[in-house]
Amino acid sequence: MTTNKKTTNHAWRPQTLAVRGGLKRSNYNETAEAIYVTSGFVYADAAEAEAAFVAKAPEEDDRFIYSRFSNPTVCMLEERLRLMEGAEACRATATGMAAVFSSLMCQLKAGDRVVASRALFGSCDYIISQILPRFGIQTVFVDGTDLDQWAHALDRTTAAVFLETPSNPTLEIVDLPAVCDLAHKVGARVVVDNVFASPALQKPLKLGADIVVYSATKHIDGQGRCLGGAVLGPAAFVTDHLAPFLKHTGPALSPFNAWVMLKGLETLELRMDRQCAAAKRIATFLGSRAGVARVRYPGLANHPQHNLALRQMSAGGTVVTFEVAGGKTAAFNCINALSLVDISNNLGDSKSLITHPATTTHQRLGPDARARLGIGDGMLRLSVGLEDPADLEEDLARALAAAA
Repeated sequence: MTTNKKTTNHAWRPQTLAVRGGLKRSNYNETAEAIYVTSGFVYADAAEAEAAFVAKAPEEDDRFIYSRFSNPTVCMLEERLRLMEGAEACRATATGMAAVFSSLMCQLKAGDRVVASRALFGSCDYIISQILPRFGIQTVFVDGTDLDQWAHALDRTTAAVFLETPSNPTLEIVDLPAVCDLAHKVGARVVVDNVFASPALQKPLKLGADIVVYSATKHIDGQGRCLGGAVLGPAAFVTDHLAPFLKHTGPALSPFNAWVMLKGLETLELRMDRQCAAAKRIATFLGSRAGVARVRYPGLANHPQHNLALRQMSAGGTVVTFEVAGGKTAAFNCINALSLVDISNNLGDSKSLITHPATTTHQRLGPDARARLGIGDGMLRLSVGLEDPADLEEDLARALAAAA
């Protein structure tokens, strides 16, 4: 397989990297990235096979062994994401949750301590609160927006910090530079789930984080087609901790899904620009409607961490959270009356999607835990897509009237 040397030009700007970064062409010189749908690879002789297994990172020399370890299409995705994120290394995974779990378990052991923000996606909370303690790992939760709580929790040796910003679904913004500074003083690696912002809106590594994780299923694919995830960070971390963990536990991304994600990255910035503008418009619209008790959107001046969001993000994101007066009944009436927006627990899609977090993504937490996080029975999470915003406003207006 030959390499187009121009595709590794680090001086290229983000949109060019999104289209050209990491591209490797075969001897057929195809325009689009090739899909290498194969489980294994062959060798000319036994000596070549022996040498391949001795090599520490065979894919660096285009010597692939097994697609659970590495695959040419998957490697193109990893390199493109690496260039866009500004990271030293990247590894793709089968899902976003595989990325979250791998980023933590590859570096933790019994007796270690983890501090996490309390506002997390339901499955992320399950990993921190339920799975890690089974392995003898101490876990501590803090309110992500309270720096005093972070300082108190990070007053002793800690192995890792895990957080989302913006958080799911309440869109809390965590002060990344401040938390990273506190974490590094006690020897902790900071892992940031950047799925709501995507590589287009926020660069956690530039703000002090050590590791970034993604559900590529969301904005990176952007059209609701495939599952995928990614972990990005220092080369030493990936080589010494992450790569062996992934190699031997097997959450490998399929070549076809990697190809879909590569195509998604080509239009990521274009989609995010359009969707963020629409989301801000929809958030403003919802704030003016009768029956809407509260709207949360980082791009609006009334968001509690609006100024912090402006410092860390280039736009407010594609997700709007709002609360319908009247609790669960009104919320259900609202989403059931929508004709354009689909009910789904996914987000980051080109189609607008809405979900009721209290009964779906965060139902496992229970009423008290949800109340502490600010997830009320009337709360709805709207992922704004690529439809005409005027059509979305009309659909929401009808639904809110039905809810009232």
